[in-house]
Amino acid sequence: MDERRLGPVVGLGTWSTFGGDRAAARAVVGAALDAGTRVFDTSPMYGAAEESLADALAGRRGEAVVAEKIWARSPAEGEQQLEAQLRWFGRVEIEQIHNLVGWEEQLAVLEEARDADLVDRLGVTHYSSAAFGELARALKTGHFDTVQLPLNPLERDSERELLPLAAELGIAVIVMRPLGGAGSGLAARQVPPEALAELGVETWAQALLKWTLSDERVDVVIPATKRPERARENAAAGEPPFLEDSQRRLVERLAVG
Repeated sequence: MDERRLGPVVGLGTWSTFGGDRAAARAVVGAALDAGTRVFDTSPMYGAAEESLADALAGRRGEAVVAEKIWARSPAEGEQQLEAQLRWFGRVEIEQIHNLVGWEEQLAVLEEARDADLVDRLGVTHYSSAAFGELARALKTGHFDTVQLPLNPLERDSERELLPLAAELGIAVIVMRPLGGAGSGLAARQVPPEALAELGVETWAQALLKWTLSDERVDVVIPATKRPERARENAAAGEPPFLEDSQRRLVERLAVG
């Protein structure tokens, strides 16, 4: 698998996947690790997914880059979340402020954790283009090493300001929703086999992931799945070559149905 600043380019998201089902988590996380995935993204917002992920990584923690989140209304609550994450994972490679919630208030605790070598990188995230102005303001402070944002053929608002800004500032980019958001229908498109062959992929999901990864400003995509076989298929999309301009345009046409 290709590697960029955060490691192998296809990670694993845990939103609405295995939750508190530890057996399911072990199956999908194990398959992802075996396929070369290293970045695993989770959050307190995802219920018991954090603990399930920690359990699934037992014995293989050194292979993983854990991208955690703080989702808290107060610094005290954020500190409690961080303490729990450190108990589960030992350390956190990427600690993100989820959806910009209280981001200015959370910084002191997180920077102290980074200074203590408990956290490697700090990041900030948001799913909505309505918040991209505030996300840009956060990045311009110089406090953050990563940004997480949506990018797929139907959601391209980040291309206008955030991706150029991240490139200018040297900030690593994590892409959520590379297969489309809930209700978009993007991942369920029926694509002719000859189109997949033209794109050099076996599945439509691989085409979408390669579309995003063909933008060199993107460091890692984090498609979520609860199925081990899908984790393996997704990981295969991280192998070069990526898409040429004409192939990207084909994916964009197929994406609109």
